[in-house]
Amino acid sequence: MSPAIEQDVRLGATVLGAARCRFTVWAPRAQRAEVHILGPQERLAPLSPGERGYHTGVLENVEPGTPYLYRLDGAIERPDPASRFQPRGAHGPSAVVDLHAFAWGDAGWRGIALEECIFYELHIGTYTPEGTFDAIIPRLDELGGLGVTAIELMPVAQFVGDRNWGYDGVRPHAVQNSYGGPEGLQRLVDACHRRGLAVALDVVYNHIGPEGNHLADFGPYFSDRYRTPWGPAMNFDGPHSDEVRRFFIENALDWITEFHIDALRLDALHAICDLSARPFLEELAIAVHERASDLGRRVHLIAENERNDSRFLRPRELGGCGLDAQWNDDFHHALHALLTGARVGYYQDFGELAHLATAWREGYVYSGQYSRYRRRRHGNSARDLPAHQFVVFSQNHDQVGNRPHGERLSTLVSFEALKLAAGSVLLSPFVPLLFMGEEYAAPAPFHYFVSHADPTVIEAVRRGRREEFAGFGWEETEVPDPQAQETFLRSRLDQARERGGRHRVLREFYRELIRLRKTVPALASLSKERMQVTTSESEDGLLCARRWAEGSEVFAAFHFGADHATVRLTLPAGTWHKRLDSAEERWLGTGSALPVSLESEGELEVRFSRQSVALFERAR
Repeated sequence: MSPAIEQDVRLGATVLGAARCRFTVWAPRAQRAEVHILGPQERLAPLSPGERGYHTGVLENVEPGTPYLYRLDGAIERPDPASRFQPRGAHGPSAVVDLHAFAWGDAGWRGIALEECIFYELHIGTYTPEGTFDAIIPRLDELGGLGVTAIELMPVAQFVGDRNWGYDGVRPHAVQNSYGGPEGLQRLVDACHRRGLAVALDVVYNHIGPEGNHLADFGPYFSDRYRTPWGPAMNFDGPHSDEVRRFFIENALDWITEFHIDALRLDALHAICDLSARPFLEELAIAVHERASDLGRRVHLIAENERNDSRFLRPRELGGCGLDAQWNDDFHHALHALLTGARVGYYQDFGELAHLATAWREGYVYSGQYSRYRRRRHGNSARDLPAHQFVVFSQNHDQVGNRPHGERLSTLVSFEALKLAAGSVLLSPFVPLLFMGEEYAAPAPFHYFVSHADPTVIEAVRRGRREEFAGFGWEETEVPDPQAQETFLRSRLDQARERGGRHRVLREFYRELIRLRKTVPALASLSKERMQVTTSESEDGLLCARRWAEGSEVFAAFHFGADHATVRLTLPAGTWHKRLDSAEERWLGTGSALPVSLESEGELEVRFSRQSVALFERAR
């Protein structure tokens, strides 16, 4: 572990007990740093300068809840860069928080293996009408009943205003005040663990939001050598980068230690620019895994990485960063292109059944081949990486929210195609992720929304969205205003209204898929080796996957064709009992021609309904 992380002194305000508090701030650009204590006992207290730009000091008569600011060189006052709570918002003063005061009830919790994860991604502000951590707790039993094993929270770091996706956070260590602050997050995580649910959290280490971002006043947090699509890149490999790394690694360790988070989803690693011999991400993985070992818990680091670069996932001994898993966009793109016919933007690289078959067999579809969208070769091979290192989905916040009108898949394809999409994800050998509301075809869009205060930033966001869509090939003239409150309100789920009809049937279909995934050994065992995938590239549009483990063997057929089709299959001899058929009337299907059992002598003809998924299990 780096020397910066071995320091005993924690960043920010640390409650020491007996009304004493230690304040530590990294401010190498300041000759003098002071703490301005606000409230009834307002005072200004100097901090002692130390090595490498740190200033620290212990103050008496400081209780949890005390508001404070840092004053730099007697000239400017700013909230704490490592603030744990901003009760008056991102622009207001920081508050002292005793994170150890919470009474946890999850003493026996040890986390869950990646192979057991079924993620459910949700946004705190739109998942319930209240938009708080506490409002989610009554919904947890329903998620557990669906079969979900882990909820994944979009970023909760403090941003400006009270509505935002979370990727404009400006206080990475502080929990958004309008969601319920640090105690609200602790209550939610504790409630999840009491019900056997893990909690993953999306964190953003590649940039800081555009408004309320005061890090540059304290030190060289940003690099002038690189840029990201969202502004200056973080300084992970230049002078003073050890301290910048320490800031973010301590952030990750706080989520794990103080909030008992089980997995961190690392946003847009392709936007982290770092040419150092030991990359920041490798150092992060070492620190997180060491802390998890000390705590006796499983903690996973999951990458978002559009480069298709398997080095993020490979062990350090093999030249990798040692991350645990990654979101696999290629799987989504291949599936989405087949279901919708989309061929604009990155979808122009997909659209053939062979692409989805490659994703099943290898993980990445593009592992060095030429990409028409990128106009160059793209990716490297992930064929030898285990299946549990890939998280797959038919929808997520990006793939829905980054459309001009935030359209969910349920508004783009038929009901039959929705069931086919669900089966493609949940019967795959990878770790599945659901996006909130997809399990019952929620009609509400999921727009991109912000609540900035700076008119310049607001207009820049509006212009950026228009340019992004134009660059993607969507000829849209009217894009919902990200700043408008109605854009946010339209994105809220109304779960009480979507309880009957197709909504209820689809939810039951998801629950049955998840039940089968958990209880059938051939499905529960995630392996690319114990699997055979074949396709029919004719008009039949059929992908077949045979999986086996522990004396269990299944055959899954995914028919993407627009019409019924009779197909001759090669299938090992034996009796195959039908376990699921999306075309059946119980699932509001178009009518199934599949028998209850298939008798195979090696080959047989089978008739499949249009846009359907079927699962058979071989009799032992």
